[in-house]
Amino acid sequence: MSSDQKLSLDADYARAIAPYASYVPPVPTDAESLRKQNDFMINTVMSLFPCPARSRVAETELSYKSADGTELKLHRFDPPASSSTPAPAGRPCVLYLHGGGFVSGSVTSFRKDIIRYAAETRLTFYAPAYRLSPEAPFPKPLEDAHAALEFLRDNAQEQNIDPKRIGVMGISAGGGLAAGLALEARDKKFVPAIKKLVLIYPMLDDRTRIREDHPLNEHLTWTNKKNEIGWQAYLGGAGARTVSSPDASVYAAPARAEDLSGLPPTYLDVGGLDLFKDEVNAFGAKLLAGKVDVEFHLYPGVPHAWEWLSHECPVTQKAVNNRVFALRSL
Repeated sequence: MSSDQKLSLDADYARAIAPYASYVPPVPTDAESLRKQNDFMINTVMSLFPCPARSRVAETELSYKSADGTELKLHRFDPPASSSTPAPAGRPCVLYLHGGGFVSGSVTSFRKDIIRYAAETRLTFYAPAYRLSPEAPFPKPLEDAHAALEFLRDNAQEQNIDPKRIGVMGISAGGGLAAGLALEARDKKFVPAIKKLVLIYPMLDDRTRIREDHPLNEHLTWTNKKNEIGWQAYLGGAGARTVSSPDASVYAAPARAEDLSGLPPTYLDVGGLDLFKDEVNAFGAKLLAGKVDVEFHLYPGVPHAWEWLSHECPVTQKAVNNRVFALRSL
């Protein structure tokens, strides 16, 4: 795309964000400033996010241990009671990995999002409080996610879930973790295999960067600079690895994996004005090449995490409905 080409926002989305369009966040300089900025923005938009199902979804706090013995919280979200009786072998469930660029976010800040999907799918969701970078760089967050998956399998009877019907859903950086978890589970022959992978504008490739004169820059909510800081924190913290290092693990940056065969059926979506759109598209193509069942949606005219400020927009409703439908296939 040449620098003189113009990109435009979806008209409904543009109207929805008009009250906030004048806000220009400061450019982060390091992981700490990016964390503060992300948490402020996530908490602010989530405070505006309607959540009518909140009183009908029950939350329980569990605990589990990661590979290094660190004890972590695992939040269980139970949907409104169904009139149908659970099958003797248990019910399907979803392991949900929140976003935040590897440096920020929490189960608490993404609680309304989890509640929405638990209520609309009528599935039980489990959300681990995985550790953040740079304090806990790769592989710690991935180990935390893997240990949560093991907990669900090993405690399936107590939790009344079917270990053969566990799906993994990840948002942004959580989507990168989810893809890395699926690759690791495949290679380590984790059984039962993950049933479904749902990746929402996932953060997959540490090499992603666009030119300064690219027309996409005008609309980015997640920028080159934020991406660089997030990946640097995750891949090396104090500098043991650099961004785009050739030795970055495919489990950290799943876009680096050449062979995606054997992964679970995968749902992918991304906005057409998202920095991640090309890497997500390429990942989908690799999945198809590996003969993996893929459902891919590209939504024109919207940036990264667009839905948080556009709850009533047709493009948001369409995306949420598609995600719910994909999850119900569990």
